Amino acid sequence: MRFLHGIEPATDLTYSDVFMVPGRSAVGSRLEVDLTTRDGSGATIPVVAANMTAVSGRRMAETIARRGGIAILPQDIPADVVADVVGWVKTRDLVVDTAITLSPSQTVGEALALLPKRAHGAVVVIDAAGAPVGVVTEADCAGADRFAQLRTVMSADPVTLPAGTPPARAFELLHAGRHRLAPVVAPSGECVGILTRTGALRATLYTPALDASGRLRIGAAVGISADVAARAKLLLDSGIDVLVVDTAHGHQEKMVSALRAVRGLSPSVPVVAGNVVTAAGVADLVAAGADIVKVGVGPGAMCTTRMMTGVGRPQFSAVLECAAAAAELGAFVWADGGVRHPRDVALALAAGASSVMIGSWFAGTYESPGDTYRDPGGRLYKESFGMASARAVRLRSAADSAYERARKELFEEGISSARMYLDPLRPGVEDLLDMIVAGVRSSCTYAGAVDLPAFAERAVVGVQSASGYTEGMPVPTSW
Repeated sequence: MRFLHGIEPATDLTYSDVFMVPGRSAVGSRLEVDLTTRDGSGATIPVVAANMTAVSGRRMAETIARRGGIAILPQDIPADVVADVVGWVKTRDLVVDTAITLSPSQTVGEALALLPKRAHGAVVVIDAAGAPVGVVTEADCAGADRFAQLRTVMSADPVTLPAGTPPARAFELLHAGRHRLAPVVAPSGECVGILTRTGALRATLYTPALDASGRLRIGAAVGISADVAARAKLLLDSGIDVLVVDTAHGHQEKMVSALRAVRGLSPSVPVVAGNVVTAAGVADLVAAGADIVKVGVGPGAMCTTRMMTGVGRPQFSAVLECAAAAAELGAFVWADGGVRHPRDVALALAAGASSVMIGSWFAGTYESPGDTYRDPGGRLYKESFGMASARAVRLRSAADSAYERARKELFEEGISSARMYLDPLRPGVEDLLDMIVAGVRSSCTYAGAVDLPAFAERAVVGVQSASGYTEGMPVPTSW
């Protein structure tokens, strides 16, 4: 990457402070662009779901990996639960989404409670043998008594797809029959999942992130307190594909010691460590054993670090410096935080990041772990919170005495409760991935790059005023 006219900025920059200029390009289509990362994570798109309790769980991990990214389970999840989630994700289908299933005698209320858990928006009603006998959507439940049995509201005898139907053929069948979705059945007749028309289409456009055994990839995080080596070994034994050693201030002695302890286990997966914002921080973490360094202090939507402490750094400049330092050492960086639009993802990659970690943006989707609520105006939202907030500290310190918990919760650096609204047009994380991937692919074509290394090399970036940033915003209504 180089700056426009070769002028190096005198101040540090955020994503909003910069723009890319187009260059001569021989790339004819965005579909020619390869977004596979080169950092060893196995991702085929440069997107990581953050290790936040309100973001990454089994549904997020399954969905992200099916589209080529990877989710990192947070450090406050017990190791046995991590092992259970990892095992569950590893058994998911590479094309077909996991169905929500209920019996005909279960109620409308139970269906309504589960429908927001999946973006496909349907419950498959199954018989005792697991065969689909009906489908229930939110529209079917409208006006029905919440205690009514599903057999009274379901669309009976739904059209089904045989397991193994090629995605393009599945799309054709659903389109021809004017069906939005269909349960997928094994030769035995048992429901093994559900597929929408859009899901079938996406299966032809994305490549799943798979391990050496052809199963979906997933990562997990460990903190730097307590017995790091013991916790890391449990996570590695569970079958994770990426291990993240995580703390808000990554450039400290405890992190260096933690990385050395993890390296003593001879892990066969990439080790990520962070967070830092300087070349010196990158150098120390790589020397201690990190393959990938997480970059970002304070840019996250749930983070109050900069307002509380004055510590941090504008994210674009932090990524640019850290990525250059990592490249010299044969390592990589993940840009963590500050992403609010697809352009921000593209700019982070232009600055040299191998992947971009996204938190709060993904918290407001069907696939995030939290429950869905409606505000007085009827808008759907989920609660999110920072991982250094009192709420997160309370979860991590559940085994401590009440006195110790109270001491830790007194000093917080994060929002404990925020409403992350679901976008009515893009309520699922796959909808956001479509938008992000489309934006990044187009950015690459503007730069004349066919892959991410070429993009980071060819990108030309300029500095803009606040009004320059505003000028680039669309206008949804006339002025």
